[in-house]
Amino acid sequence: MVEIAVLLKQVPDTNAKIVVVGGRVDESAVTSWVTSPYDEYALEAALQHTEAAGGSITAITLGPARADKVLKDAAALGVTKLVRIWDDSWQDLDSKQVQSALANAVQAAGAELVYCGKQSADRNQGSTGPGVAELLGAGCVVEVSEFDAAGTTYLRPAASGSEKVTVAAPAVVTFTKTASDLRRPNVRGIMMAKRAQIDVVAGDVGSSTVNFNGHSSPAEKPPGKTYEGSGSVPEVVGLLRDEAKVL
Repeated sequence: MVEIAVLLKQVPDTNAKIVVVGGRVDESAVTSWVTSPYDEYALEAALQHTEAAGGSITAITLGPARADKVLKDAAALGVTKLVRIWDDSWQDLDSKQVQSALANAVQAAGAELVYCGKQSADRNQGSTGPGVAELLGAGCVVEVSEFDAAGTTYLRPAASGSEKVTVAAPAVVTFTKTASDLRRPNVRGIMMAKRAQIDVVAGDVGSSTVNFNGHSSPAEKPPGKTYEGSGSVPEVVGLLRDEAKVL
């Protein structure tokens, strides 16, 4: 039996409009938040692992109260240990501070394996898994696309194609897209999740070592061009070749 910690991050929905105000992303303007997609593959892997080999799962997230939603969603699938890391005094934590807070929560949970997505859908840095592994002194296997649910063997990219890796606990495993999408909760799970208890913890994450300059919106794309009739074909071909550089 194994104790697995799954790191889940709440991110803006990919269809949500991002607004920059005063050089910062205005999170209050985001109307739809979801669990980062790669983290969902990690959660499904953890569920399959504990079903095959026994054990339990602790779902861990870092964020304000709205991030409870990702934990409640995990609870609807049967995860009973839910931890949210937050302190209202925290502002713009850098990646090292986030990794430190997550590593502390993993240690407190007594987890032997840590599963998470290879990168989050908002920042796309891919540093969380390796960073947590470094702080824990654990092995790290990244970008796993297949796994042995009953053991600790994982398939990941290699220079010559793919390679199977066996890793002993403690270890951190990051997942890319796998063949197993996250299962859907049943009605009983959804009802039980409403009563699920979430442990809110904080801690000393130290001072940030990053200087934040600001965010800026990308330049607006020029309006599209419309052409009609066969007579416009030479002009279109010329634009595709000389302007779009696709021919």
